[in-house]
Amino acid sequence: MSSDLNIDIFIKKLKNAYKGWNAPIVTFIANRGATPFEILVSTLLSLRTKDEVTSKATIRLLAIARTPEAILDLDEKMIAELIYPVGFYPTKAKRLKEISRILIDQYRGGVPDEIDELLKLPGVGRKTANLVLVEGFKKDAICVDTHVHRISNRIGYVKTKNPDKTEFALRKKLPKKHWVKYNELLVAFGQVMCRPVSPFCSKCPVSYMCPKKGVIKSR
Repeated sequence: MSSDLNIDIFIKKLKNAYKGWNAPIVTFIANRGATPFEILVSTLLSLRTKDEVTSKATIRLLAIARTPEAILDLDEKMIAELIYPVGFYPTKAKRLKEISRILIDQYRGGVPDEIDELLKLPGVGRKTANLVLVEGFKKDAICVDTHVHRISNRIGYVKTKNPDKTEFALRKKLPKKHWVKYNELLVAFGQVMCRPVSPFCSKCPVSYMCPKKGVIKSR
């Protein structure tokens, strides 16, 4: 684990570079005033799916159903057709119906704003729950996906084996002032610059700070 990385400078430089990158789709939707339910829907659709596919599927679905009640008015086949071709679209169509029913029956149609309650929803893991807290409720939380896990280890800030362990390591180490923006910045950074294979180190704004752990080939 590196003791040399200045996380404040690292985040500052990413924020400056971020102006030229596209925001992750869930952040983009949140910035347009989406409700917590819409954030939850877009986050579920984004799992194992590229942002451009998620974006189109989310727009199609929310144009017809923006609430749990409206989702329940659709049958699974219609939902599946609207969200196709997101990854595992038949399963996600079923999950959206199940979650909508639970939200109506147990939460008066609202989305819970506590992680333990969110994790009770079918198909909702820690990544999804934390992203809903950050983007839907503007609460301090750390959402760790593959980008955040990979980059946090690549820069030597943590040394962990999986995203869940990365989340808990970051909770102990990352200053709380960076929690809300950390996922947004690192996802965009990972999509554009710090790719899983052959990252663009030659034009990376933080390359000089990075020990490049695990990087075999770069551009």
